[in-house]
Amino acid sequence: MKFRPLHDRVVVRRIESDERTAGGIIIPDTAKEKPQEGEVIAVGPGARDESGKLMPLDLKAGDRILFGKWSGTEVKIDGQDYLIMKESDVMGILEGRAAGKKAA
Repeated sequence: MKFRPLHDRVVVRRIESDERTAGGIIIPDTAKEKPQEGEVIAVGPGARDESGKLMPLDLKAGDRILFGKWSGTEVKIDGQDYLIMKESDVMGILEGRAAGKKAA
């Protein structure tokens, strides 16, 4: 099944964090927090402004993003877990290959 979000909504798949700390300690599933980083899977066409003009979204499929801890609605599509959220819930786009790592 294909899913196409409407208006200014985006479909996001969470990107799981490492199961170990920097010191090598394994973190059990019960102690893990849900990741706030994800990959955009699909985007809607955009929202309409007051005059009815379509305002396209800044996000596109494949973008790595950061979002708020309680953002979006969790859904299951074809056995996969996704989040559906508005573009305004997204804090920013992670750019570069080592987006999750600190620069040395």
